[in-house]
Amino acid sequence: MPATIGMLRHLLDAGELSPVGGTAFALTPTLRESYTSGSTEELEYAALTDAARASLRLLSVDHEPDAADAKEPPRRAVLSADVDDVTLRPDLDDAVVRVAGPVPLAAVAAIHVDTPEAEAAVLAAAAVIDDADLGDEDAELALGDVEDHELAWYAAQELPFLLELM
Repeated sequence: MPATIGMLRHLLDAGELSPVGGTAFALTPTLRESYTSGSTEELEYAALTDAARASLRLLSVDHEPDAADAKEPPRRAVLSADVDDVTLRPDLDDAVVRVAGPVPLAAVAAIHVDTPEAEAAVLAAAAVIDDADLGDEDAELALGDVEDHELAWYAAQELPFLLELM
């Protein structure tokens, strides 16, 4: 599930998080069919990359001057969770699924977050993500720059400590 740091704080406080629009990403049959080869782990990484790009979209909306989340560090965040009640959405993209309801913290298997070194690239990419979709080459380069930064992995029980250090 794509998220922001503010959303991670909400997850910790409320014990659950509803994905924006119910949208999440997964290794779906359509995603598997779209690759001629690749292990399950590689295909799951492709879904994670799509979720990280969706996190940029959340940041592009949340970092308006009056947004509460604007005080949070600009970092992509993705939650890996074990959720059974999902609907495939191949009409949106190969890895897109719709989650039926809130995802409890207990279902979160891992949290992936940018390191501080990625913040400038995240801000630059979030500002031009829509332009990249429309084929703007400079915007696509900005997305490539941010995607060069690997997301750090945290266990779900590390969430309080991760947020405390931000």
